[in-house]
Amino acid sequence: MFVLDSHCDTPSQILRLRDISIDNDYAQVDIPKLKRGGVDGVFFALYIPSSMDTDPDAARAYAYRMLDGVRNSLDNNPDAVITTSVQQALENQSKGLLSIFIGLENGAAIGDSLDELRRFYAAGVRYVTLCHTGNNQICDSCAQKSGRWNGLSPFGKEVIAEMNRLGMLIDVSHISDDSFYDVIRHSSKPVVATHSCCRALASHPRNMTDDMIKALAAAGGVIQINFYPFFLDDSFRTVYDASGLAEKEHIEAEFIKDPADEQKRQSWNQVQDEIQSLQRPSYKRIVDHIDHVVSLVGIDHVGLGSDFDGIEVTPEGMEDISKFSLVFDEMRRRGYAEEDIEKVAGGNFFRVFDQVTA
Repeated sequence: MFVLDSHCDTPSQILRLRDISIDNDYAQVDIPKLKRGGVDGVFFALYIPSSMDTDPDAARAYAYRMLDGVRNSLDNNPDAVITTSVQQALENQSKGLLSIFIGLENGAAIGDSLDELRRFYAAGVRYVTLCHTGNNQICDSCAQKSGRWNGLSPFGKEVIAEMNRLGMLIDVSHISDDSFYDVIRHSSKPVVATHSCCRALASHPRNMTDDMIKALAAAGGVIQINFYPFFLDDSFRTVYDASGLAEKEHIEAEFIKDPADEQKRQSWNQVQDEIQSLQRPSYKRIVDHIDHVVSLVGIDHVGLGSDFDGIEVTPEGMEDISKFSLVFDEMRRRGYAEEDIEKVAGGNFFRVFDQVTA
């Protein structure tokens, strides 16, 4: 069984001076935790904040800075290697090596240039999340009340065609419902939602409706379940809002601006402790979302994309990636066959990956 997490925001944490070779306090992902969690491969997402949507040069520079950070980190970790294909990942597993795939979260970094998309592909990027929380030059975001394009832009349709030609995975997480259906209409290959949940179980706009999940599956794609409590269960929003912790969100922003400042780091760690002390949904809620997808479209269209290192709070019992295998234990408890667990662990995503790159 190959165990894959299709979305972790670890590159931005590396820029915040995390040494991923050691077991870090307050880190959701590092190499020791990946090993303890039995994870064989992970997509490190180069996350571009939507504040950079209108400055593609800055977004692109930031993406490559993160990519350089990942490469430099792996220079000191010979048991983890940048990986670009399913075949290479399986070979790595046989050698006891961790596979580190690269994704680009927010296509704003390519600007209006297909050449820049090709350069990211040549640099090892194997999926692009088309947008983040803002409407960009490619498509509209689910986080915006009104659309700029009412789906894909004309350039966005060119991006879809070029990603199909390159053999690059299209990530539909974060995009608006209209954008999603445009992608399904225009892509000649299956697409993925690398870190999303089911809107039927939690009514967040970041989650996918049942009809979207059915359309994704009909096109051969896969939804990778996100671990963020806000996306797993509506009840957590009520708990968080009542806590007053929203008033402390600026503390994280201050730490991000100056990660070398130990006082700012400690202040943010204290806020993290407060958030984690709230009543959170159990990690078993992740399996509820898996169950829901299976009830809609069968076992072949669901996997796991935690969003670790991009979420400030985790499910109860799933505090970091070292606990990843608990999902499979819960699936066994619910009666899933081992061959089905293997599909959810990574087999389904790899099937789509192979189809897209063929």
